[in-house]
Amino acid sequence: MSDPRPVGDIQPGGRPLVWSVVVAAGSGSRFGGAKQYESLGGRRVLDWSVAAARAATDGVVLVVHPSQIGRTEASADACVVGGTTRSASVRAGLLVVPIEVDVIVVHDAARPIASAELFAAVIAAVAGGADAAVPGVPVVDTLRWRTGRTVDRDRLVAVQTPQAFRAAALRMAHDHGAEASDDATLVEGTGGRVVVVEGEPRNRKITDQADLALVESLLR
Repeated sequence: MSDPRPVGDIQPGGRPLVWSVVVAAGSGSRFGGAKQYESLGGRRVLDWSVAAARAATDGVVLVVHPSQIGRTEASADACVVGGTTRSASVRAGLLVVPIEVDVIVVHDAARPIASAELFAAVIAAVAGGADAAVPGVPVVDTLRWRTGRTVDRDRLVAVQTPQAFRAAALRMAHDHGAEASDDATLVEGTGGRVVVVEGEPRNRKITDQADLALVESLLR
């Protein structure tokens, strides 16, 4: 599954070939159903995410829940069934991303209003030499360890998607079936360099019904 091309193979000054993997394979247990198929501004939640990826990249792989086997998704170049974990679902998507792709963007379908500028920022950071680029927004709540000690929130960011990766680095990170809450953690675990770009506070992840209502209001 590893990309056999040498590390650091994106040509300086050249336009990289970029594909997206949009992950829409969750069951939506906290939401109470498959949130990615909920209506949002007259479209499904996942339609917004796929459209954003389509506008920013050269190809899109959509990863869906096993219950969607056989369903046609014309907006994506490929549609595959995900696994039992997020990492397994990303690996399923990677299997159909063309081997010649330079940069792979992984985006959660549950973040339907990520902007074109945010996609461009993470892609540019990888094209500029990073192995991975993630959007981060400041943490506004006071944080404490469970033992009671306060955490210095000024040193922290809350991480979002889309996240962009040098294709070889992402494939290598997934080679051995490792698990993590996001792909940047896997790339960092294999020695990759992860950079943080400025995220977007309005790029909310839909987790529950209140989030869906908030994103609907932001679209209006």
